[in-house]
Amino acid sequence: MVSLTTPVADFGLSPPDFCLPGVDGRDWTLSQCMGENGLLVMFICNHCPYVIAVRDRIVRDTNELKNFGIASVAIMSNDSAAYPEDSFANMQRIAENCQFGFPYLLDDSQAVAKAYGAVCTPDFFGYHVTNGLQYRGRLDASRKQAAPADTIRDLFTAMKGIAVNGKGPVEQIPSIGCSIKWKPDSL
Repeated sequence: MVSLTTPVADFGLSPPDFCLPGVDGRDWTLSQCMGENGLLVMFICNHCPYVIAVRDRIVRDTNELKNFGIASVAIMSNDSAAYPEDSFANMQRIAENCQFGFPYLLDDSQAVAKAYGAVCTPDFFGYHVTNGLQYRGRLDASRKQAAPADTIRDLFTAMKGIAVNGKGPVEQIPSIGCSIKWKPDSL
């Protein structure tokens, strides 16, 4: 397992479009996922300890962000042939067990992860509906274990600000996680 950190946000960048199958049996596009004030795009997977440590916080924060017109979508781009825990069937199980209130999509070709420049799980991209990318940072101070319950909610605070004033924070702490598991023929 290689741990990587995300690069700094390229402020104003438009989100790349996509059309991906969801665990709910339907295909989802960027426009279908977009909220009134913006969209949080999360690259996650089923087996990464960094993701597992914060799944409950992801669910909490994405549910609360709906109140601010911020919708969310999670994308799984790992090579599930090499990492069977990331299979579509397991994605369905995780989404149901964790009560994901957002689409959980499979990027089997890994083209969407490449288009976004995703490097790890979790990797968070916070977009304002008109101002583009405004956040590329961490959820909070959690790593392979969840940080204390009273830790600062970096992602939630940033996305709430994006909803209210259209801008993300100038200072952002990168996310850290397991590298995306690229298919040998996609490198």
